[in-house]
Amino acid sequence: MELYSPWVLLLLLLLPALAYLKLHRRTPATVRFPSLSDIRQCPVSLRQRFRPLLSIARFVCIALLITALARPRKGTVLSEICTEGVAIEVVADRSGSMQAEMDYFGEKLNRFEVVKKVFSDFIAGNKKNLAGRSGDLIGLITFARFADTSCPLVLSHNVLLEFLKKTEIVRIRSEDGTGIGDAIALAAARLKKAEEEIHQRKARLIESGEQNADEQESGFNIKSKVIILLTDGINNAGRYDPLQAAELAQKWGIKIYSIGIGSAQAYTTIQTPLGTYKMPTGQNLDERLLKAVAERTGGFYGRADDAETLHQIVKKINELEKTEVKSIQYAQYSERFGPWTLGVLLMLVLEILCRCTVFRKIP
Repeated sequence: MELYSPWVLLLLLLLPALAYLKLHRRTPATVRFPSLSDIRQCPVSLRQRFRPLLSIARFVCIALLITALARPRKGTVLSEICTEGVAIEVVADRSGSMQAEMDYFGEKLNRFEVVKKVFSDFIAGNKKNLAGRSGDLIGLITFARFADTSCPLVLSHNVLLEFLKKTEIVRIRSEDGTGIGDAIALAAARLKKAEEEIHQRKARLIESGEQNADEQESGFNIKSKVIILLTDGINNAGRYDPLQAAELAQKWGIKIYSIGIGSAQAYTTIQTPLGTYKMPTGQNLDERLLKAVAERTGGFYGRADDAETLHQIVKKINELEKTEVKSIQYAQYSERFGPWTLGVLLMLVLEILCRCTVFRKIP
């Protein structure tokens, strides 16, 4: 709590002067006696002993009134966050080939599980060298034969992480495949749509006259649009050619970072009635296509044979795509002088009642 007019409290310095004047004020007697000796021998009653409390109460009233005039108020600090961030679509391959095992810092997981763990760190941070992307608009698109929007572009990343955690490798054989072109085209369309919606929202603000969009201090502004493509195969499904989809992304100002997942020594663990067997999966990665897709849009291609390499590629992307967050703080105040003025009123009424009843005097 603070005071709007603290200088008013200087009036409290007058209270000692008023007390001094009251104590030393001489009033002429209105009833004269030939001698005061008999009166001095009279016992002092409780009323006489406590009558100075009336003067104290009057000074308390004045002090409370001065404090109320200083306008005590309580402020609540509010903040608006203006983010000029990156709109990111994570496009992850969940075809059957992603079942191949991959080293995750000494632990053997399938490729898709490694991708999920590394990108969870990219989105939420890992308290080491990834701070997280809290100010970015991030969505998730997964694909096998068909591309699906697993999570729309959101700023609430807890929702995104839940969708990422629950996403699994495709199990239906008829849905297996690798439609890279369709996945890129869908991701580019989602990013383009998100940008258009933000512009339309600003246009509506201008038309309504509420505030100028150029002067808007809160909200999300897209600084750049990015697709992070992760796959371990070649394009063998879908309607769109990956290079044509990349041209569309380049036309819309979208940058693609492509990451090839896999190793020539990869294998898949299979459980059979006769025991556990490890079957080599080999390498079926179209690196030339992934490089061309990335270079056409101004991004880069990275090859990840293990989790450490994938982590380094993601860290590089994190450093290249910066987000600017401005926090604007302001305070809302509510007046708190009401209880002080109520205290003045109650104290004054009590003092007047006591002066006229219990502590009345003649004359």
